[in-house]
Amino acid sequence: MRKYRSTLLLALLLLAVSALSLFVGVIALSPSELLRGGEQAEILLISRLPRLLAILCTGAGMSVAGLIMQQLCRNKFVSPTTGATISSAQFGILLALVYMPQSTIWSRAVFSAVCAVLGTWVFVCFVQHIPFRDPVMVPLVGIMFGNVIGGITNYIAYRYEMTQALSSWLTGSFSTVLRGRYEIVWLAVPLVVLAFFFANHFNIVGMGRDFSKNLGVNYNLILFLGLTIAAMITAGIVVIVGSVSYIGLIVPNLVAMFKGDKIRGTLADTALFGALFVLICDLLGRIVIKPYELPIELIIGVVGSALFVGMLIHRLNHGQKAVRFRKYRRQTGGERL
Repeated sequence: MRKYRSTLLLALLLLAVSALSLFVGVIALSPSELLRGGEQAEILLISRLPRLLAILCTGAGMSVAGLIMQQLCRNKFVSPTTGATISSAQFGILLALVYMPQSTIWSRAVFSAVCAVLGTWVFVCFVQHIPFRDPVMVPLVGIMFGNVIGGITNYIAYRYEMTQALSSWLTGSFSTVLRGRYEIVWLAVPLVVLAFFFANHFNIVGMGRDFSKNLGVNYNLILFLGLTIAAMITAGIVVIVGSVSYIGLIVPNLVAMFKGDKIRGTLADTALFGALFVLICDLLGRIVIKPYELPIELIIGVVGSALFVGMLIHRLNHGQKAVRFRKYRRQTGGERL
């Protein structure tokens, strides 16, 4: 029971904050009025509840996608943002807008998913051919590759005068989420469940090709399965919400500081904390300049950057203490056989 204490606590916090978020907005809602039905009940069902569900799916999905990519690439700085997955998904949306102007949201999701999967696979192929896989070099390759894709996307958008149409997918926001126009994000739920079933396989693949072969696990198949799950989660969210950066980078690292690096042991906490983190950031965006609203991308950029810097400082101090401890043991003969 002890090991599930953090999961239970996160679930209770998420439930409480979720209930609070339903009553925060330009139009004030009250429980008594909701019970009577009418206009406030319609607002709840058409706008507030779909927005809450989209936030939960976005936070949980992007966090799990980042966790999978970090495990498979064996690098804590890899995520859908630094792995060119988001840039590839945006490129797919643009292709759908250019070549299928009358396409539905589902058609754009298909284009986005295919491009996101291909872009993520190409990034991993680049990483596997880097002779010296420095922890910082891997995300730098992803950022540069993502910038190349972003440059091509911007060129095509200018060429076909699609910059206005593309702008809504460049900055993440939940303000346009309404009933009947957001259901694609629900795809994140079965994909997260699928990731949980293959969690042990992802752990094994994260140990390397030789280790996987010795345990009878198909390295390439599990690698591409995990990357495909992460890319499809990202694509479904980008099509509806837009670009929501750094969730997949920050959340898995924060959870790993307290729960360790085993994906099966951290996946549930990562999903819950990711949903809670995005929900709190969204509430801040609705409250800071009320009655106006700040995009979720801006809030996550500010809050997430501060958390990430603090996390880096903590890891640096922890590493220095470990080095000093090993040095002390050598000096005192603690490591002699």
